Amino acid sequence: MDHATTYLLSARHQFTYYKALGERTFAQVDDAQLFWRADPEANSIAIIVQHLHGNMLSRWTDLLTSDGEKEWRQRDLEFEEVITDRATLLARWEEGWQCLFHALDTLNTANFDSTVYIRAQAHTITDAVNRQLCHYAYHVGQIVLLGRMLKGVPWSSLSIPRGNSGAFNQEKFARGAHGGHFTDELK
Repeated sequence: MDHATTYLLSARHQFTYYKALGERTFAQVDDAQLFWRADPEANSIAIIVQHLHGNMLSRWTDLLTSDGEKEWRQRDLEFEEVITDRATLLARWEEGWQCLFHALDTLNTANFDSTVYIRAQAHTITDAVNRQLCHYAYHVGQIVLLGRMLKGVPWSSLSIPRGNSGAFNQEKFARGAHGGHFTDELK
């Protein structure tokens, strides 16, 4: 497998992982917790989703042929209370991620050396994908932290539950060095 294909598969896996973390958080919090804000300047889970949605549509629509900061994007509005119910939140979350995955699916060895632009700044495909991967991981981390704080106990761990690292590692090492690819679990 060539480098471009290996990289794109790895990136897709990482994006899928962060999408799942967000969804596993949404499933644990009630509707009111999706919209809770610590203060008027703070972001709720819903506001973070609204921002991710706007960013994803802007960055990934026509990735290879237009600047990632679209003229139609209203970034400031992304930080307002636009989403008002769980169904809309989930629909926007899904729409953003599907736009991303569709764009990733258009990338291949033939166009991997393309230059893409974000706010008129040239990026390699690797740099553009890494930029968004880091940005989304940052915001999904905020979603998880808010969800965890708001839900309290009981919380179903999104990783290795506290006190279970030894058993987890024992299982992994029992498989051996080639017992599984890094993509085989969300831990």
